[in-house]
Amino acid sequence: MIRRTLREWQRIGYGDDDTTIPPAEADRIAAVAERSSFAGRGGEGVLEHGRKGLRARGVVGVIAAPGCQLEILPKIEGLGEHETTDEALRRRLIHMLAVVHDLRIDAGSLAQLGWQKDTILELLIRLFCARLMEAVRMGLPRRYVDHADDLPALRGSLDVTRQFSRHAVAPQKLACRYDDLSSDIALNQVMRAAVTRLQRVAQAPDNQRILRELGFAYADVTEVPVPALRWDQIILDRTNQRWRELLSFARLLLGDRHQQTSAGATDGHALLFEMNALFEQYVARLVTRALAGSGYRVAAQGGHRDCLFEAGTGRFRTKPDLIIRQGDRTVLVIDTKWKRMAPRIDDPKQGVSQADVYQLMAYSQLYRCPEVMLLYPHHGDLPPEPISTRYAIGSDGAEETLQVATLDVTGPAHAHIEALKRLLTQTLPAAVAA
Repeated sequence: MIRRTLREWQRIGYGDDDTTIPPAEADRIAAVAERSSFAGRGGEGVLEHGRKGLRARGVVGVIAAPGCQLEILPKIEGLGEHETTDEALRRRLIHMLAVVHDLRIDAGSLAQLGWQKDTILELLIRLFCARLMEAVRMGLPRRYVDHADDLPALRGSLDVTRQFSRHAVAPQKLACRYDDLSSDIALNQVMRAAVTRLQRVAQAPDNQRILRELGFAYADVTEVPVPALRWDQIILDRTNQRWRELLSFARLLLGDRHQQTSAGATDGHALLFEMNALFEQYVARLVTRALAGSGYRVAAQGGHRDCLFEAGTGRFRTKPDLIIRQGDRTVLVIDTKWKRMAPRIDDPKQGVSQADVYQLMAYSQLYRCPEVMLLYPHHGDLPPEPISTRYAIGSDGAEETLQVATLDVTGPAHAHIEALKRLLTQTLPAAVAA
């Protein structure tokens, strides 16, 4: 098995040593990547498939084809860090995924993971399998399921309409309707679908072993194709609350807006996450916690106001990443950008694009909001302290301001919440008092 690891926007050339990838394997990896929903029209939204090598873009995760795997890790650096190990990056990515998907992963579970030897996919499989096996040992959830069957003796109640239409000339059969306590329910069908999918993609021997055991545990549950799963029929109540996190974990592994798992004519699979979207929702979760109890409301991907109007019809609808409101008033609009800001010594604008600035100025006008913010991840080439710079919009001394700030996304979530509280205090003083 050929396995290579890249960072975002890093390139790997063709060759036969440990720092390159054989051309045939690269072609297979690129073919799988092109089927992802992140690939775009040109097919290079995940990987640039060039004449001299492959280049990663802003999508991270694992792409696997027969005999080879390519892992793409995000460039998540801490304050003052310049060189970060793959192990540290895997930890930080899993931490962000856990926050976004409401997964509580204890320190003991994290300590037992093979951070150095396994890809991010194998680590997520290992975490899911351990949690699922623990829940299965306590028993599969069951519910009463309504059945309609033709039986030789009455069970439950008689379906009179069906009895006299279907069995009018064969009264030896009774059209029965009855409830039966069953484990073949939507929740278990989702778990079986996750186990079945992971059995096809897991490479680590311990993951393969535990997935086989889980396959036996779900043998009596109907196998439902992933697109046909009935998520809407899943009922979580006090009897099965322990399955809530497992359901989030299964949703993560089976696919949602942050990632794409693909398989098709070309043999292979991919588990991919768009870092722009992941960073946006990570910040949204933490800002919501930072402002809890303060009287401010946080809306992610809200607003939906139109920029232009033609004969009463709105055009160019906007969708800011985060809107913070106090009552009916919008007090702050935040746009998150998973981009690397440049040190001021290299660029006075620090890599902040004019398009992003124009976008925030438009938000300030449309949402009648005097405060807007561009929020970037901090990285090791920037000053040791997070950046927070305010600019007057339109003229010197104007009341409307645009704040350019960074957030260090290494370390524990509670540290990030405190950092966001300090940042938001500059604009929302009431948040501190709360």
